[in-house]
Amino acid sequence: MAYYQKATLDLKMKDVELVKPSKSTPSCILSLSTLDNKVSNNNICQFVHVYRSSPIHDNSDSSFNPCQDFKEALSKALFYYYPLAGRLGRHVDGKLRVEINANNAEFGVPVMEAIANCTLSSLHYLDDHDTEIAKHLVLDFPSPQDKIYPLVFMVTKFLCGGFTIGMGVSHALCDGFGVSQFFKAIVELANGRIEPSVKPVWERERLVGSITKQPFEICAMDKESAAFTPFLNHINSTDIKRYCFKVEGEIITRLKLSLMKESENMKFTTFESLAGYVWRSRARALKLNNNGKTMLDILVGIRRHMKGYDPLPEGYYGNSIVDGKLVLKVSELNERPLYEIVRLIKETINVASTTDYVTNSIDTWETINQEEDISTELEATGAVTVLTEWKHLGFMENVDFGKNEVVNFVPAPCKMLATVDTCIFMHPNKIDDDDPLMKGGVKIFTSLPVASMPKFRDEIEALKVLY
Repeated sequence: MAYYQKATLDLKMKDVELVKPSKSTPSCILSLSTLDNKVSNNNICQFVHVYRSSPIHDNSDSSFNPCQDFKEALSKALFYYYPLAGRLGRHVDGKLRVEINANNAEFGVPVMEAIANCTLSSLHYLDDHDTEIAKHLVLDFPSPQDKIYPLVFMVTKFLCGGFTIGMGVSHALCDGFGVSQFFKAIVELANGRIEPSVKPVWERERLVGSITKQPFEICAMDKESAAFTPFLNHINSTDIKRYCFKVEGEIITRLKLSLMKESENMKFTTFESLAGYVWRSRARALKLNNNGKTMLDILVGIRRHMKGYDPLPEGYYGNSIVDGKLVLKVSELNERPLYEIVRLIKETINVASTTDYVTNSIDTWETINQEEDISTELEATGAVTVLTEWKHLGFMENVDFGKNEVVNFVPAPCKMLATVDTCIFMHPNKIDDDDPLMKGGVKIFTSLPVASMPKFRDEIEALKVLY
Protein backbone atom coordinates (compact mmCIF):
# COMPACT_ATOMS: atom_id res chain seq x y z
CA MET A 1 0.00 0.00 0.00
CA ALA A 2 1.34 3.44 -0.93
CA TYR A 3 1.53 6.08 1.75
CA TYR A 4 1.65 9.81 1.21
CA GLN A 5 1.47 13.03 3.13
CA LYS A 6 -2.02 14.38 2.70
CA ALA A 7 -2.16 18.11 2.01
CA THR A 8 -4.27 20.52 4.00
CA LEU A 9 -7.19 21.56 1.80
CA ASP A 10 -8.02 25.27 1.79
CA LEU A 11 -10.63 26.60 -0.61
CA LYS A 12 -11.28 30.06 -1.98
CA MET A 13 -14.97 30.13 -2.79
CA LYS A 14 -16.84 32.48 -5.11
CA ASP A 15 -20.48 33.53 -4.87
CA VAL A 16 -23.13 30.98 -5.77
CA GLU A 17 -24.67 31.50 -9.21
CA LEU A 18 -28.06 30.23 -10.35
CA VAL A 19 -27.73 28.46 -13.70
CA LYS A 20 -30.93 28.44 -15.74
CA PRO A 21 -31.93 26.37 -18.79
CA SER A 22 -30.46 27.69 -22.03
CA LYS A 23 -33.90 27.92 -23.66
CA SER A 24 -37.45 28.61 -22.52
CA THR A 25 -39.09 25.80 -20.51
CA PRO A 26 -42.67 25.23 -19.27
CA SER A 27 -43.92 26.52 -15.93
CA CYS A 28 -45.85 23.76 -14.17
CA ILE A 29 -46.18 21.57 -11.10
CA LEU A 30 -45.11 17.96 -11.51
CA SER A 31 -46.13 14.99 -9.38
CA LEU A 32 -43.73 12.23 -8.37
CA SER A 33 -44.09 8.46 -8.26
CA THR A 34 -44.82 6.35 -5.22
CA LEU A 35 -41.19 5.23 -5.08
CA ASP A 36 -40.00 8.85 -5.36
CA ASN A 37 -42.19 9.69 -2.37
CA LYS A 38 -40.65 7.10 -0.05
CA VAL A 39 -39.67 8.79 3.20
CA SER A 40 -36.07 7.61 2.91
CA ASN A 41 -35.70 9.25 -0.51
CA ASN A 42 -36.46 12.74 0.74
CA ASN A 43 -32.75 13.46 1.22
CA ILE A 44 -29.88 14.99 -0.71
CA CYS A 45 -27.22 12.59 -2.04
CA GLN A 46 -23.77 14.02 -2.75
CA PHE A 47 -21.07 12.73 -5.10
CA VAL A 48 -17.71 13.93 -6.41
CA HIS A 49 -16.22 13.27 -9.85
CA VAL A 50 -12.44 13.73 -9.90
CA TYR A 51 -10.72 14.87 -13.12
CA ARG A 52 -7.00 14.66 -13.75
CA SER A 53 -5.34 17.64 -15.45
CA SER A 54 -5.05 17.55 -19.22
CA PRO A 55 -1.65 17.96 -20.91
CA ILE A 56 -3.02 21.07 -22.62
CA HIS A 57 -4.52 22.45 -19.38
CA ASP A 58 -1.69 22.07 -16.89
CA ASN A 59 -0.99 24.34 -13.96
CA SER A 60 0.55 26.94 -16.28
CA ASP A 61 -2.76 27.49 -18.10
CA SER A 62 -4.47 30.03 -15.86
CA SER A 63 -7.05 30.79 -18.58
CA PHE A 64 -8.66 27.35 -18.35
CA ASN A 65 -11.90 27.67 -16.38
CA PRO A 66 -13.62 24.29 -15.96
CA CYS A 67 -16.46 25.88 -14.00
CA GLN A 68 -17.42 28.20 -16.86
CA ASP A 69 -17.38 25.32 -19.34
CA PHE A 70 -19.42 23.22 -16.92
CA LYS A 71 -22.05 25.92 -16.34
CA GLU A 72 -22.56 26.37 -20.08
CA ALA A 73 -23.07 22.64 -20.54
CA LEU A 74 -25.32 22.42 -17.48
CA SER A 75 -27.50 25.20 -18.86
CA LYS A 76 -27.95 23.26 -22.10
CA ALA A 77 -28.73 20.04 -20.22
CA LEU A 78 -31.33 21.76 -18.05
CA PHE A 79 -33.36 22.57 -21.16
CA TYR A 80 -34.02 18.81 -21.32
CA TYR A 81 -34.01 18.17 -17.57
CA TYR A 82 -35.82 21.35 -16.52
CA PRO A 83 -37.59 19.74 -13.50
CA LEU A 84 -34.19 19.65 -11.80
CA ALA A 85 -34.10 23.45 -11.96
CA GLY A 86 -37.40 23.75 -10.07
CA ARG A 87 -38.10 23.64 -6.34
CA LEU A 88 -39.14 20.56 -4.40
CA GLY A 89 -41.83 20.85 -1.75
CA ARG A 90 -44.59 18.93 0.00
CA HIS A 91 -48.17 19.41 -1.18
CA VAL A 92 -51.18 19.67 1.14
CA ASP A 93 -51.87 15.97 0.51
CA GLY A 94 -48.49 15.09 1.98
CA LYS A 95 -46.94 14.16 -1.37
CA LEU A 96 -43.87 15.79 -2.89
CA ARG A 97 -44.24 18.02 -5.94
CA VAL A 98 -41.77 19.84 -8.19
CA GLU A 99 -42.76 23.44 -8.78
CA ILE A 100 -41.32 24.91 -11.97
CA ASN A 101 -41.71 28.65 -12.40
CA ALA A 102 -39.46 29.63 -15.26
CA ASN A 103 -40.11 33.34 -14.66
CA ASN A 104 -39.12 33.24 -11.00
CA ALA A 105 -35.77 34.79 -10.14
CA GLU A 106 -35.01 31.77 -7.93
CA PHE A 107 -35.55 29.28 -10.77
CA GLY A 108 -32.31 27.48 -11.61
CA VAL A 109 -29.53 25.33 -10.19
CA PRO A 110 -27.10 26.78 -7.62
CA VAL A 111 -23.46 26.40 -8.71
CA MET A 112 -20.41 27.44 -6.71
CA GLU A 113 -16.89 27.85 -8.09
CA ALA A 114 -13.91 27.24 -5.81
CA ILE A 115 -10.12 27.33 -6.10
CA ALA A 116 -8.03 24.89 -4.05
CA ASN A 117 -4.57 25.58 -2.62
CA CYS A 118 -3.11 22.16 -3.49
CA THR A 119 -2.85 19.57 -6.23
CA LEU A 120 -5.14 16.59 -6.61
CA SER A 121 -2.16 14.25 -6.43
CA SER A 122 -1.43 15.58 -2.93
CA LEU A 123 -4.92 14.33 -2.00
CA HIS A 124 -4.28 11.09 -3.89
CA TYR A 125 -7.21 11.99 -6.13
CA LEU A 126 -9.53 11.26 -3.16
CA ASP A 127 -8.52 7.60 -3.39
CA ASP A 128 -7.92 7.20 0.32
CA HIS A 129 -9.08 4.92 3.10
CA ASP A 130 -10.52 8.00 4.83
CA THR A 131 -13.08 9.60 2.49
CA GLU A 132 -14.08 12.49 4.74
CA ILE A 133 -12.30 15.10 2.59
CA ALA A 134 -14.94 14.66 -0.12
CA LYS A 135 -17.52 16.48 2.00
CA HIS A 136 -15.57 19.73 1.51
CA LEU A 137 -15.94 19.48 -2.27
CA VAL A 138 -19.74 19.52 -2.38
CA LEU A 139 -22.12 22.42 -1.85
CA ASP A 140 -24.48 22.52 1.12
CA PHE A 141 -26.87 25.21 -0.06
CA PRO A 142 -29.47 26.38 2.44
CA SER A 143 -33.06 26.57 1.28
CA PRO A 144 -36.47 26.46 2.99
CA GLN A 145 -37.55 22.91 3.82
CA ASP A 146 -40.82 23.42 1.93
CA LYS A 147 -39.04 24.57 -1.26
CA ILE A 148 -35.61 23.02 -1.54
CA TYR A 149 -33.28 23.15 -4.50
CA PRO A 150 -33.21 19.52 -5.71
CA LEU A 151 -29.88 19.95 -7.52
CA VAL A 152 -26.68 21.84 -6.64
CA PHE A 153 -23.08 21.76 -7.90
CA MET A 154 -19.62 22.81 -6.79
CA VAL A 155 -16.70 22.91 -9.24
CA THR A 156 -13.24 23.12 -7.65
CA LYS A 157 -10.07 23.78 -9.64
CA PHE A 158 -6.75 22.58 -8.22
CA LEU A 159 -3.21 23.92 -8.70
CA CYS A 160 -2.34 21.03 -11.04
CA GLY A 161 -5.06 22.02 -13.51
CA GLY A 162 -7.28 19.13 -12.47
CA PHE A 163 -10.69 19.70 -10.94
CA THR A 164 -13.60 18.09 -9.14
CA ILE A 165 -17.32 18.34 -9.82
CA GLY A 166 -19.35 17.89 -6.67
CA MET A 167 -23.06 17.18 -7.15
CA GLY A 168 -25.89 17.22 -4.65
CA VAL A 169 -29.22 15.85 -5.88
CA SER A 170 -32.49 14.98 -4.21
CA HIS A 171 -33.03 11.22 -4.21
CA ALA A 172 -36.74 11.96 -4.58
CA LEU A 173 -36.15 13.06 -8.18
CA CYS A 174 -33.49 10.60 -9.36
CA ASP A 175 -32.09 7.23 -8.46
CA GLY A 176 -28.45 6.38 -9.16
CA PHE A 177 -29.21 5.33 -12.73
CA GLY A 178 -31.01 8.62 -13.34
CA VAL A 179 -28.20 10.71 -11.84
CA SER A 180 -25.65 8.94 -14.05
CA GLN A 181 -27.82 9.51 -17.12
CA PHE A 182 -28.16 13.24 -16.35
CA PHE A 183 -24.45 13.72 -15.67
CA LYS A 184 -23.56 12.01 -18.94
CA ALA A 185 -25.89 14.43 -20.74
CA ILE A 186 -23.98 17.39 -19.27
CA VAL A 187 -20.65 15.91 -20.35
CA GLU A 188 -21.90 15.10 -23.84
CA LEU A 189 -23.06 18.69 -24.33
CA ALA A 190 -19.77 20.00 -22.93
CA ASN A 191 -17.92 17.83 -25.44
CA GLY A 192 -19.78 19.23 -28.42
CA ARG A 193 -22.94 17.15 -28.91
CA ILE A 194 -25.96 19.14 -30.02
CA GLU A 195 -28.33 17.13 -27.82
CA PRO A 196 -28.05 14.29 -25.28
CA SER A 197 -27.76 10.78 -26.72
CA VAL A 198 -30.57 9.71 -24.34
CA LYS A 199 -33.57 12.03 -24.03
CA PRO A 200 -35.05 12.23 -20.51
CA VAL A 201 -38.49 10.79 -19.78
CA TRP A 202 -40.55 11.99 -16.79
CA GLU A 203 -43.69 9.74 -16.76
CA ARG A 204 -43.65 9.24 -12.98
CA GLU A 205 -47.26 8.01 -13.15
CA ARG A 206 -45.91 4.66 -14.35
CA LEU A 207 -44.80 3.82 -10.81
CA VAL A 208 -47.74 5.13 -8.79
CA GLY A 209 -49.34 2.44 -6.65
CA SER A 210 -52.89 1.83 -5.45
CA ILE A 211 -54.17 1.82 -1.90
CA THR A 212 -54.20 -1.75 -0.62
CA LYS A 213 -55.97 -3.32 2.35
CA GLN A 214 -53.19 -5.91 2.67
CA PRO A 215 -49.90 -4.01 2.62
CA PHE A 216 -46.55 -5.73 2.99
CA GLU A 217 -44.86 -5.68 6.34
CA ILE A 218 -42.45 -2.81 5.70
CA CYS A 219 -40.18 -3.60 8.61
CA ALA A 220 -39.70 -7.25 9.50
CA MET A 221 -38.52 -6.48 13.03
CA ASP A 222 -39.45 -3.95 15.69
CA LYS A 223 -37.31 -1.80 17.94
CA GLU A 224 -37.73 -4.19 20.88
CA SER A 225 -36.37 -7.23 18.99
CA ALA A 226 -33.64 -5.33 17.12
CA ALA A 227 -30.03 -5.92 18.12
CA PHE A 228 -28.10 -3.11 19.77
CA THR A 229 -24.47 -2.04 19.73
CA PRO A 230 -22.50 -0.59 22.64
CA PHE A 231 -20.93 1.90 20.23
CA LEU A 232 -24.22 3.74 19.66
CA ASN A 233 -26.17 5.14 22.58
CA HIS A 234 -27.72 8.38 23.74
CA ILE A 235 -25.28 8.81 26.62
CA ASN A 236 -21.98 8.96 24.75
CA SER A 237 -21.54 11.04 21.64
CA THR A 238 -20.38 8.74 18.85
CA ASP A 239 -17.95 9.71 16.11
CA ILE A 240 -19.16 8.00 12.93
CA LYS A 241 -16.90 8.12 9.89
CA ARG A 242 -17.08 6.72 6.39
CA TYR A 243 -14.22 4.64 5.04
CA CYS A 244 -13.35 2.85 1.82
CA PHE A 245 -11.94 -0.67 1.66
CA LYS A 246 -10.67 -2.40 -1.48
CA VAL A 247 -11.17 -6.09 -2.12
CA GLU A 248 -8.96 -7.52 -4.87
CA GLY A 249 -10.40 -9.49 -7.75
CA GLU A 250 -8.48 -12.67 -6.98
CA ILE A 251 -9.79 -12.71 -3.41
CA ILE A 252 -13.38 -12.38 -4.68
CA THR A 253 -12.81 -15.26 -7.11
CA ARG A 254 -11.51 -17.50 -4.32
CA LEU A 255 -14.46 -16.55 -2.10
CA LYS A 256 -16.99 -17.41 -4.81
CA LEU A 257 -15.29 -20.74 -5.60
CA SER A 258 -15.26 -21.65 -1.90
CA LEU A 259 -18.97 -20.83 -1.54
CA MET A 260 -19.80 -22.83 -4.65
CA LYS A 261 -17.92 -25.85 -3.30
CA GLU A 262 -19.58 -25.65 0.13
CA SER A 263 -23.05 -25.25 -1.39
CA GLU A 264 -22.60 -28.19 -3.79
CA ASN A 265 -22.10 -26.15 -6.96
CA MET A 266 -24.59 -23.34 -6.42
CA LYS A 267 -23.30 -20.25 -8.25
CA PHE A 268 -23.27 -16.88 -6.51
CA THR A 269 -22.59 -13.42 -7.90
CA THR A 270 -19.87 -11.11 -6.61
CA PHE A 271 -22.54 -8.95 -5.00
CA GLU A 272 -24.24 -11.86 -3.22
CA SER A 273 -20.95 -13.30 -1.99
CA LEU A 274 -19.61 -10.02 -0.62
CA ALA A 275 -23.02 -9.03 0.76
CA GLY A 276 -23.08 -11.99 3.12
CA TYR A 277 -19.50 -11.49 4.26
CA VAL A 278 -19.85 -7.73 4.77
CA TRP A 279 -23.17 -8.04 6.62
CA ARG A 280 -21.62 -10.49 9.05
CA SER A 281 -18.43 -8.42 9.38
CA ARG A 282 -20.41 -5.29 10.25
CA ALA A 283 -22.38 -7.18 12.91
CA ARG A 284 -19.16 -8.40 14.47
CA ALA A 285 -17.50 -4.99 14.28
CA LEU A 286 -20.51 -3.38 15.97
CA LYS A 287 -20.61 -6.14 18.62
CA LEU A 288 -24.35 -6.62 18.11
CA ASN A 289 -25.92 -8.68 20.89
CA ASN A 290 -26.41 -12.32 19.87
CA ASN A 291 -30.07 -12.61 20.91
CA GLY A 292 -31.12 -9.53 18.92
CA LYS A 293 -32.19 -9.38 15.29
CA THR A 294 -30.38 -7.73 12.40
CA MET A 295 -31.76 -6.84 8.98
CA LEU A 296 -30.08 -6.66 5.58
CA ASP A 297 -31.95 -4.23 3.33
CA ILE A 298 -30.88 -4.82 -0.27
CA LEU A 299 -31.78 -2.14 -2.81
CA VAL A 300 -32.92 -4.03 -5.90
CA GLY A 301 -33.24 -2.26 -9.24
CA ILE A 302 -36.36 -3.08 -11.25
CA ARG A 303 -35.42 -1.67 -14.67
CA ARG A 304 -34.12 -5.01 -15.95
CA HIS A 305 -35.92 -7.48 -13.70
CA MET A 306 -39.57 -6.77 -14.42
CA LYS A 307 -40.73 -9.92 -16.21
CA GLY A 308 -44.31 -9.58 -17.40
CA TYR A 309 -44.34 -5.89 -16.49
CA ASP A 310 -44.32 -2.93 -18.87
CA PRO A 311 -40.64 -1.94 -19.08
CA LEU A 312 -39.65 1.56 -18.11
CA PRO A 313 -38.83 3.65 -21.18
CA GLU A 314 -35.26 4.52 -22.05
CA GLY A 315 -34.53 7.90 -20.49
CA TYR A 316 -36.65 7.39 -17.36
CA TYR A 317 -34.68 8.95 -14.52
CA GLY A 318 -36.94 8.54 -11.51
CA ASN A 319 -36.59 6.00 -8.71
CA SER A 320 -36.87 2.38 -9.81
CA ILE A 321 -35.72 0.49 -6.73
CA VAL A 322 -37.49 -1.77 -4.23
CA ASP A 323 -36.24 -3.16 -0.93
CA GLY A 324 -35.40 -6.82 -0.51
CA LYS A 325 -35.19 -7.50 3.24
CA LEU A 326 -33.65 -10.40 5.12
CA VAL A 327 -33.84 -10.68 8.93
CA LEU A 328 -31.79 -13.05 11.08
CA LYS A 329 -30.87 -13.32 14.72
CA VAL A 330 -27.30 -12.13 15.20
CA SER A 331 -26.38 -15.56 16.54
CA GLU A 332 -27.57 -17.12 13.27
CA LEU A 333 -25.61 -14.63 11.20
CA ASN A 334 -22.46 -15.39 13.18
CA GLU A 335 -22.78 -19.16 13.46
CA ARG A 336 -24.37 -20.41 10.25
CA PRO A 337 -21.99 -21.28 7.37
CA LEU A 338 -21.42 -18.29 5.11
CA TYR A 339 -22.79 -20.10 2.05
CA GLU A 340 -26.17 -20.46 3.80
CA ILE A 341 -26.29 -16.70 4.45
CA VAL A 342 -25.34 -15.98 0.84
CA ARG A 343 -27.98 -18.43 -0.41
CA LEU A 344 -30.64 -16.59 1.62
CA ILE A 345 -29.46 -13.32 0.10
CA LYS A 346 -29.74 -14.78 -3.39
CA GLU A 347 -33.28 -15.97 -2.67
CA THR A 348 -34.23 -12.57 -1.24
CA ILE A 349 -33.04 -10.80 -4.39
CA ASN A 350 -34.84 -13.28 -6.64
CA VAL A 351 -38.12 -12.75 -4.78
CA ALA A 352 -37.70 -8.95 -4.83
CA SER A 353 -37.22 -9.12 -8.61
CA THR A 354 -40.63 -10.67 -9.33
CA THR A 355 -43.55 -8.73 -10.76
CA ASP A 356 -45.84 -9.56 -7.83
CA TYR A 357 -43.29 -8.38 -5.27
CA VAL A 358 -42.63 -5.12 -7.11
CA THR A 359 -46.34 -4.38 -7.58
CA ASN A 360 -47.16 -5.20 -3.96
CA SER A 361 -44.21 -3.10 -2.74
CA ILE A 362 -45.33 -0.06 -4.69
CA ASP A 363 -48.94 -0.48 -3.50
CA THR A 364 -47.72 -0.83 0.08
CA TRP A 365 -45.67 2.37 -0.09
CA GLU A 366 -48.60 4.21 -1.64
CA THR A 367 -50.70 3.06 1.32
CA ILE A 368 -48.31 3.81 4.15
CA ASN A 369 -46.75 6.97 2.71
CA GLN A 370 -49.65 8.82 4.26
CA GLU A 371 -48.54 7.66 7.70
CA GLU A 372 -45.36 7.50 9.76
CA ASP A 373 -42.84 5.04 8.37
CA ILE A 374 -42.16 2.73 11.31
CA SER A 375 -38.85 1.56 9.82
CA THR A 376 -37.34 4.99 10.55
CA GLU A 377 -37.25 4.00 14.24
CA LEU A 378 -34.43 1.60 13.42
CA GLU A 379 -32.30 4.11 11.51
CA ALA A 380 -28.78 4.60 12.86
CA THR A 381 -29.17 1.86 15.49
CA GLY A 382 -26.63 -0.50 13.93
CA ALA A 383 -29.22 -3.27 13.59
CA VAL A 384 -29.79 -2.53 9.89
CA THR A 385 -27.38 -2.71 6.95
CA VAL A 386 -28.67 -1.00 3.82
CA LEU A 387 -26.69 -2.39 0.91
CA THR A 388 -26.57 -0.95 -2.60
CA GLU A 389 -24.39 -1.68 -5.62
CA TRP A 390 -23.22 1.14 -7.90
CA LYS A 391 -20.86 -0.93 -10.03
CA HIS A 392 -23.15 -0.96 -13.06
CA LEU A 393 -24.57 2.57 -12.94
CA GLY A 394 -21.91 4.01 -15.24
CA PHE A 395 -20.73 6.90 -13.09
CA MET A 396 -17.24 6.70 -14.66
CA GLU A 397 -18.15 5.55 -18.16
CA ASN A 398 -17.92 8.05 -21.02
CA VAL A 399 -17.72 11.10 -18.76
CA ASP A 400 -14.28 12.48 -19.64
CA PHE A 401 -14.65 16.26 -19.69
CA GLY A 402 -12.98 17.35 -22.92
CA LYS A 403 -9.31 16.37 -22.61
CA ASN A 404 -9.64 15.90 -18.84
CA GLU A 405 -9.89 12.25 -17.83
CA VAL A 406 -12.15 11.21 -14.96
CA VAL A 407 -10.02 9.16 -12.57
CA ASN A 408 -12.27 8.73 -9.54
CA PHE A 409 -15.85 8.94 -8.38
CA VAL A 410 -16.61 9.17 -4.66
CA PRO A 411 -19.90 9.25 -2.75
CA ALA A 412 -19.48 12.12 -0.31
CA PRO A 413 -20.22 11.42 3.39
CA CYS A 414 -23.48 13.37 3.40
CA LYS A 415 -26.48 12.76 5.66
CA MET A 416 -27.95 10.08 3.42
CA LEU A 417 -24.79 8.23 2.38
CA ALA A 418 -22.83 8.39 5.63
CA THR A 419 -25.26 6.97 8.18
CA VAL A 420 -24.17 3.90 10.09
CA ASP A 421 -26.70 1.85 8.10
CA THR A 422 -25.33 2.45 4.60
CA CYS A 423 -22.89 0.29 2.67
CA ILE A 424 -22.04 0.83 -1.02
CA PHE A 425 -20.26 -1.52 -3.43
CA MET A 426 -18.46 0.26 -6.27
CA HIS A 427 -16.15 -0.53 -9.17
CA PRO A 428 -12.43 0.24 -8.97
CA ASN A 429 -11.38 3.67 -10.22
CA LYS A 430 -8.85 4.65 -12.90
CA ILE A 431 -6.10 4.92 -10.29
CA ASP A 432 -6.62 1.24 -9.56
CA ASP A 433 -5.68 0.50 -13.19
CA ASP A 434 -2.06 0.68 -12.01
CA ASP A 435 -2.75 -2.22 -9.64
CA PRO A 436 -3.39 -5.45 -11.59
CA LEU A 437 -4.71 -7.09 -8.41
CA MET A 438 -7.75 -4.76 -8.47
CA LYS A 439 -8.93 -6.11 -11.84
CA GLY A 440 -12.39 -7.47 -11.05
CA GLY A 441 -12.14 -5.99 -7.57
CA VAL A 442 -14.66 -4.02 -5.54
CA LYS A 443 -14.49 -0.88 -3.42
CA ILE A 444 -16.62 -1.02 -0.27
CA PHE A 445 -17.79 2.27 1.24
CA THR A 446 -19.19 1.86 4.73
CA SER A 447 -19.84 4.07 7.75
CA LEU A 448 -19.24 2.86 11.29
CA PRO A 449 -18.37 4.28 14.70
CA VAL A 450 -14.63 4.99 14.73
CA ALA A 451 -14.15 2.62 17.67
CA SER A 452 -15.59 -0.31 15.69
CA MET A 453 -13.69 0.31 12.47
CA PRO A 454 -10.49 -1.61 13.42
CA LYS A 455 -12.51 -4.81 13.86
CA PHE A 456 -14.21 -4.32 10.49
CA ARG A 457 -10.83 -3.71 8.89
CA ASP A 458 -9.57 -6.97 10.42
CA GLU A 459 -12.58 -8.82 9.00
CA ILE A 460 -11.87 -7.51 5.49
CA GLU A 461 -8.17 -8.34 5.81
CA ALA A 462 -9.13 -11.88 6.90
CA LEU A 463 -10.62 -12.46 3.44
CA LYS A 464 -7.06 -12.77 2.16
CA VAL A 465 -6.32 -15.83 4.26
CA LEU A 466 -9.72 -17.41 4.87
CA TYR A 467 -10.55 -18.14 1.26
